[in-house]
Amino acid sequence: MLLRINADNPQERKIEQVVECLQKGGVIIYPTDTIYGLGCDIFNSKAVEKVCQIKGIKSGAAKLSFVCHDLSHLADFASNYDKSVYKVMRKNLPGPFTFILNASREVPKLFKSNKRTVGIRVPDHNVPREIVRLLGRPILSTSLNGGDDDASLRSDPELIYEKYYKLVDMVIDSGFVYDDPSTVVDATGDPIEIIREGRGELIY
Repeated sequence: MLLRINADNPQERKIEQVVECLQKGGVIIYPTDTIYGLGCDIFNSKAVEKVCQIKGIKSGAAKLSFVCHDLSHLADFASNYDKSVYKVMRKNLPGPFTFILNASREVPKLFKSNKRTVGIRVPDHNVPREIVRLLGRPILSTSLNGGDDDASLRSDPELIYEKYYKLVDMVIDSGFVYDDPSTVVDATGDPIEIIREGRGELIY
């Protein structure tokens, strides 16, 4: 299913459709402030496994992130971060960043693994944030596969739909997005460290 949702003013009825799909264990492709992402409800283990199958990775070893509406869920999934890290996150989120934090005890249970870190995203895009807000919990976030030669398969929703419509339950079309990944910030040590340069410039 291809569902067109206005990026600036997401139609609530359509956001409700997405949430219903997620609640039923659906896998979706959705826009962010960087590239299009592949995701599902983090509490649905079968959906998480399906996402990993599409990506061709093992769930126990996968480097997956959560999309949150804001930082209110942070304590549920991350632990042992200090005030200085939180201040940096507050300055830069919502924004095109993935913050790597020490995982709380909840994370290994979700992924049936020994994960010690978790990536947290609060994208500066109304559609994924409204989905998460209405769902009431984060969704899984992993970027679509694609190399330098097929950048449009990460940024053009119609081409994305042509490739993935048989593999996922819903592709959300909110128009073209940036073909740049998020900047990844390792906040597990002191000082924090940028481990992948992406679209965002970190403000300390």
